[in-house]
Amino acid sequence: MLAVSRRIVLTAAIMGLHGVVTSLRAQAAGRAFVVYRSSDCQCCEGWVAHMIKAGYQPQTVRTDDLSAVRRRLQVPADLAGCHTAVIGGYVIEGHVPSEDVTRFLRQPPAAALGLAVPRMPVGSPGMERPDGMTEQFFTLLLLQGGRRRIFVRHP
Repeated sequence: MLAVSRRIVLTAAIMGLHGVVTSLRAQAAGRAFVVYRSSDCQCCEGWVAHMIKAGYQPQTVRTDDLSAVRRRLQVPADLAGCHTAVIGGYVIEGHVPSEDVTRFLRQPPAAALGLAVPRMPVGSPGMERPDGMTEQFFTLLLLQGGRRRIFVRHP
């Protein structure tokens, strides 16, 4: 039988704990994001709260020129929502559900710029109504050159 010293066991335990902490830090860093929004938008606050509840960590930048941010990030004007976020180098435009963001970030398609929910659909995160009413909306996959395709259909 192999004799194992306390020092070896303790060292292994510390290294294992260090690995867990490092992994958790890496996961947390992947959930940090910047959201650009106007100062007076309440639904943006609702979307940010939705993202925080899902474990994302926002940094809010208030701006009066969201169109300049969208141009810089190559978001087509017809897909504009009321706020624009950047997560892991990808753009997230409008009221995109956190589940869609998480799914996208796990395996982003080649040539993807990010995701968008155009307009402000009733029932999307941040646009919930007390009566529970929702409208159908799509999360769109943004691709190079202004192309897009449906990523998720929401009833």
